[in-house]
Amino acid sequence: MEKDQTIIIGAGIGGLVSAALLSARGVPVTVLEKEKSPGGKVRQLDVDGAAIDAGPTVFTMRDVIDEIFAAAGSNSDDHLGLQRADTLARHAWSEDERLDLFADPEKSADAIGRFAGAEAAAGYRSFSSEAERIYRILDRSMLRNSKVSWPLPLMWRIGLWRIGDLIAIRPYESLWKVLGEHFDDPRLRQLFGRYTTYCGSSPFQTPATLMLIAHVESQGVWKIRGGMNALAQALETVARKNGARFRYDAAVTKIAVTKNRANGVQLESGEWIPAASVVCNADPSALGSGHFGVNASQSVSATPRHKRSLSAMVWLAKAKTSGFDLDHHNVFFSSDYPAEFADIKSGKPPEQPTAYVCKLGDAGTSGPQRLQIIVNAPANGDSHQYSSEEKAKCTANMLRTLTHCGLEMEPDFRHRLITPNDFSTLFPATGGALYGRASHGWAASFLRPGSRTRIHGLYCAGGATHPGAGVPMAALSGRLASEAVLSDRASTSWFHRKATAGGMSMRSAMTNATG
Repeated sequence: MEKDQTIIIGAGIGGLVSAALLSARGVPVTVLEKEKSPGGKVRQLDVDGAAIDAGPTVFTMRDVIDEIFAAAGSNSDDHLGLQRADTLARHAWSEDERLDLFADPEKSADAIGRFAGAEAAAGYRSFSSEAERIYRILDRSMLRNSKVSWPLPLMWRIGLWRIGDLIAIRPYESLWKVLGEHFDDPRLRQLFGRYTTYCGSSPFQTPATLMLIAHVESQGVWKIRGGMNALAQALETVARKNGARFRYDAAVTKIAVTKNRANGVQLESGEWIPAASVVCNADPSALGSGHFGVNASQSVSATPRHKRSLSAMVWLAKAKTSGFDLDHHNVFFSSDYPAEFADIKSGKPPEQPTAYVCKLGDAGTSGPQRLQIIVNAPANGDSHQYSSEEKAKCTANMLRTLTHCGLEMEPDFRHRLITPNDFSTLFPATGGALYGRASHGWAASFLRPGSRTRIHGLYCAGGATHPGAGVPMAALSGRLASEAVLSDRASTSWFHRKATAGGMSMRSAMTNATG
């Protein structure tokens, strides 16, 4: 086994991107995954013989994936069947209140005007303009760059003379408040506030900065042939082509640390594997809580329970529906949004939930359809055991929302329910939180762990690390982790060459290098 290799713990999107990029640069890579296949949260489960996506379903920021495939020596079009969606999402508040948003922003503005009036359409245009400005300010300076602190380091990246841009991202105002500046209609505030759930947070507690998520989605949503898991399969294929090795059913129980440097891992079987560096594609809380050993726990801090992001109740179903023409992405809103998040904050699934329904594939409404249905829930899977009665109640509450909005599910529809308990088991030390730390408060985005940790040679990647949750963000985290590994390998190699040339000590080489 190569001591110079990089070990990647976890074959989620972040780990797979790191594997593809590092192996493309000639770094020996071994990926260790405790499950039987790649994907992490991007996985599929069987329901009545049908493979159904059980994780993220929204694919945006295609340019991120295109650039990663290109940097790994491949072309995304050769591996992924991508189709741009004309309709971003279909929304409903009742049988008579329905609104589609489109890839064409003017088409969306017209739809909003018909739905809520000319003033609402003007509000949508002003909201879109502000969301775009925030995105443009933060895209290169923060989202696609290494972790940065607030305010001076971020200000330095943006440009010290551009103080107006720093003010424009509005970190000290709540999103819900700022949405009121653009929309009088509470339904539209609800619609655009829902984007904060993409990073597992409440629109009542997140900064207005996160309106940039709506801009990201407005720039395009793609469907992947074969589901989101096809992206994981494609990244594994590219990584293997570049020389990366994969081992499944290989659970890591300990990261070896000597003199504050990671130098290998131990598997559940007892096998030790040496490494020059380790990329942990797990929730950083698993590191900080000691899931990978006491020494490794010094690398990052565990997320406090009250700072966790949302979890979810997820129904995977194969069922016939009627009464509502489902698109790929569909949102059925509750009648009381503040009460929904108040319930979650109190530690229980909402009585009146908003339900997201993803129709997978292109099946017509006459036959059974593959569906993923999501209702937000508290991340208490490690402290509360959901009973069969609670699960039945959650199912009934979800169905009541769908029925109120005009979607009928066939009686006793075949389904598989995933709860915070299941997510907590799958993702240790999270309680089932699916997005790492919640983005609540102005500082939350700056408190996520970055690629580097307090232990040399130990790095983090995944949707719970910087720059944040979601498939494109997880992919960016994998790219940032690979860049950190390569940079540190280059520095170590430079110091080693200086130290060994003419018998110079490492201390002398470092002294000479720092002047």
